Amino acid sequence: MINKKVIFLDRDGVINKDTNYVYKINDFKFIDGVFKACLHFKKLGFDIIVVTNQSGIGRKYFAESDFIELTEYMKKEFLKNNIEILNVFYCPHKPEDKCNCRKPKIGMIEQASNLYDIDLKNSWMIGDKISDIQLAINSNIKNSILINNSDINQREKNLSNFVVNSLEETINIIKE
Repeated sequence: MINKKVIFLDRDGVINKDTNYVYKINDFKFIDGVFKACLHFKKLGFDIIVVTNQSGIGRKYFAESDFIELTEYMKKEFLKNNIEILNVFYCPHKPEDKCNCRKPKIGMIEQASNLYDIDLKNSWMIGDKISDIQLAINSNIKNSILINNSDINQREKNLSNFVVNSLEETINIIKE
């Protein structure tokens, strides 16, 4: 079996605008260029997996069923743009729950690796928080891209391989 090359994407702030605990379809706004970037990844032979912390479930801000409904909507919108999301892994826990799935811990990557034969050395992690980049480091994902936001300091930026302003900009970085 051929190892899969995967683009692991965070959700909020990478795929959609992060407006704090997004769980309603009406509040889910795709960021410009997301479909263009993901089509580029697919043409290069990458599968796409979403890995997302969703502590709003554990905090009871919204139900797990709300998250699942929104996820199905998101996946259908990707399909309308000829992009299949291989899978979506999420951590429903609060930070204080000390679970193994909350980024930067590696539980979601382990889940994905148990289901799919993933070539982590030739895969990428793209996120907008330092926990996304630390997840890549902790999981031995060699390549990481940080999407810039005002909460990130220079030391944190230095942990990632690249820093860009949007997912669309990664087209200029991920070439094979």
